Amino acid sequence: MLLADSAQVADGKLFVLGGGWSQTGPEPAPSAVALYVKVPWDQANRRHTLVLKLVDSDGDAVLVQGPEGEAPIQVQSEFEVGRPPGMHQGTPIDMALALNFGPISLAPDGRYEWRLTIDDRSDEDWRLAFSTRPMGMTPRPPTIG
Repeated sequence: MLLADSAQVADGKLFVLGGGWSQTGPEPAPSAVALYVKVPWDQANRRHTLVLKLVDSDGDAVLVQGPEGEAPIQVQSEFEVGRPPGMHQGTPIDMALALNFGPISLAPDGRYEWRLTIDDRSDEDWRLAFSTRPMGMTPRPPTIG
């Protein structure tokens, strides 16, 4: 999992723009979560459920106002990968996924986390934490040396 300004998948490969950040804001900005999943050989040719949700520092769902009231920021999808012809038995199958989001209003000086579950299973590596800068703080380019 990788935070980025934007991402896309073409020919099974991830293309990431502005990837690898862990601080944003405080103003809302577009963002993306780039996912690279290795599906075990024995889990190919089966339907799987993927859920990616945004939570705050207390682990509560981040809510946004929608046409039907407040709703959590989350993506839920099903996927299935097939075994390509000629692939050696036991080889995991790659799956790339790019999830792009418009600007999301988040509280300044906060801590947030994208959490991924697949088939109701999670892993510590399937969490992607980031912070929002305090109000009035502008990002500075890194210095070298």
